Amino acid sequence: NLFSDRMIIRLGPAFMQKTIARFIARRRAPKSAKSYAKIGGGSPLGRITADQAQALEKELSAFGNFTVSMAMRYWHPRARETLRALQNEGVQRIIALPLYPHYSIATTGSSVADLMAAGQSFAPAFRIEAIGSWPVQPQYIKALAKTIKKGAELFGGEKSQVVYSAHSLPVKFIREGDPYVEQLKQTIAAVEAVTGMGGRLCYQSRSGPVEWLSPSPPETLAELAKEGCKNVLMVPISFVSDHVETLYEIDMLYRDMAHDLGIRLERSPSLNLEPEFINALQELILEKAKQTGWL
Repeated sequence: NLFSDRMIIRLGPAFMQKTIARFIARRRAPKSAKSYAKIGGGSPLGRITADQAQALEKELSAFGNFTVSMAMRYWHPRARETLRALQNEGVQRIIALPLYPHYSIATTGSSVADLMAAGQSFAPAFRIEAIGSWPVQPQYIKALAKTIKKGAELFGGEKSQVVYSAHSLPVKFIREGDPYVEQLKQTIAAVEAVTGMGGRLCYQSRSGPVEWLSPSPPETLAELAKEGCKNVLMVPISFVSDHVETLYEIDMLYRDMAHDLGIRLERSPSLNLEPEFINALQELILEKAKQTGWL
């Protein structure tokens, strides 16, 4: 599980990591099961990612013989499974596109390292080129701005406060130079230049006994309530697909918290299959293919 990965979270001395990880996972399992039950019994992440891959492959077909597959870091299909299938198709060169716009060693770093290690275990080894981050990719910014404007329309012209919610990260990583927060701010600045709507940044989905980035959504909502805010548009800034973070945490948990504080909370739609978002992925792939001389 993800708690056993020291690139994501460091729990005590290294030799104790797996033991502590198993303990945390067991304690969290009942709570996680309840969360997933509330969104239909499971996450749509795998299905949405597969749909994104299919849409991207269609967009790339005009530029060459591209096959688009997906690999998950902590669930199936894992990197080795995906690479085995690609090897059987005769694929030798891979462009790795992490679906994390903002680089962190805990997300892109861990995922790419896992893919590279898996790729080297094959004979012959795969040639893998990775895309690191893309916080201000023009089509991505366009897609994000579009969803924010669409979300703002839910208030029927009433004033609303934008709140960007990103996945939290241990503070220690930022202190050690992780660019995650800085890249989030780059995205927000680029988006606000398009929307003209200023917002606040908070961090959701904390897990594990370490110091996490703050403020959290509950802390942000409480502060806004004190200021007399009545409408909040929450934007899942670091998530490109619907998952438990959007469908349960924002749509249910934080919405109920906001209601109890006298605030109406709505969420901007996730990027999922937004045409501009798929175009952003296409442009990232084509740019990397040209840089490597593969196109």
